[in-house]
Amino acid sequence: MIDLGRLATERSRPELADLDTRSSAALVELMIGEDADVVAAVRAANGPIAAAVDLIVDRVGRGGRMIYVGAGTAGRLAVLDAAELGPTYRAGPDSVLALLAGGPEAMTAAVEGAEDDRGAARRDLAGLAPGPDDVVVGISASGRTPYALAALRAARAAGAATVGIANNPGTQLGALADVAIELLTGPEIVAGSTRMKAGTSQKLVLTTLSTAVMIRLGKVYRNLMVDVEVSNEKLHVRAVRIVSEATGAEPGQAAAALAAAEGRSKVAIVMLLAGVDAAPAGELLARSGGRIRAALHAGVGTS
Repeated sequence: MIDLGRLATERSRPELADLDTRSSAALVELMIGEDADVVAAVRAANGPIAAAVDLIVDRVGRGGRMIYVGAGTAGRLAVLDAAELGPTYRAGPDSVLALLAGGPEAMTAAVEGAEDDRGAARRDLAGLAPGPDDVVVGISASGRTPYALAALRAARAAGAATVGIANNPGTQLGALADVAIELLTGPEIVAGSTRMKAGTSQKLVLTTLSTAVMIRLGKVYRNLMVDVEVSNEKLHVRAVRIVSEATGAEPGQAAAALAAAEGRSKVAIVMLLAGVDAAPAGELLARSGGRIRAALHAGVGTS
């Protein structure tokens, strides 16, 4: 029998023994108050989070991938974060992806035994053929989930860098990782229900981690999401506004440049600011690692 009682995330809180008798208003006030404490726990991990960003930027910047691995709530949050990076930053599975214990079916329903399947973790990761340019990020509230641990061990054996995100101190997951992020959110209101504070802290860290990585990789210019995928009317309107704000161009001029750039906001911005056509703007960006500021500096005197 695994002893989970020593884990802070599993402990029961005696002062909440009357939880099931409390009113709706009292429950809501309690939970919101607890969630407010999550930010402090995440802030305390500022240093390791920044170190993880630097590690991931280095590997992804040289052509590698950020590969999230998790089970249950942690894995679902990872899938969500990876999926959202595509339309927001044009970051496809060639740069960011997630492995969820139990596969896609586990996104909407529990898959019995999935989080304990070490063999599946090794197979799932092997299917991605990780290497030295990749970073595998394991997420587990307990820090002992077999699927996440097996994936990190396999990642290390393949030469990939590793990051571990857990909600307990001194975990097995953290010991396996090059960078260990400990989010000490403590016992939950409902004992062991780590979809609560632990899950909220994981969501905050994943959003912070991936957004900081995207900014460092040149997916943002000023504070604008210049790599947004223009896949519907709303995003087209947003892209026109982004190009207009970044360049000072009128909306009509920005829309024309965006059309000439085939929907690529970064290209349209360089076109307008450097005074060049789409092809040379794309070349400037390619030579500058997709970074607009560097492309503009390289393009001085081009027009």
